[in-house]
Amino acid sequence: MSKDFEAFKQIVDAEEYFKFFELPYDVKVVNVNRLHILKKFSLNIREIDEQNPSLSFADKLSLYSAALQKAYQVFLDSTPQEQKLFKVFNQKAKNVVTLTEITSD
Repeated sequence: MSKDFEAFKQIVDAEEYFKFFELPYDVKVVNVNRLHILKKFSLNIREIDEQNPSLSFADKLSLYSAALQKAYQVFLDSTPQEQKLFKVFNQKAKNVVTLTEITSD
């Protein structure tokens, strides 16, 4: 696979990113955490781009590879609920009362 900017922009699947960077991954982990890994990876890429605006794409590739590996590692050690990357994990359900909200009089 060609490692240029155009090839990178065409990637849409988590597995394709792992193949692009030639990184090992567990299919089961990716299947369960696919969107969360991609979200964390995109946040990592944004941070890299903001902190290194003058780097060439070729120079950023190794940082992107490490960013994907880091995003994947997060979900080997943690859960989507713990990471709260998506809005749904930060919203309190309107029809739920937690035990901490119940008091005895």
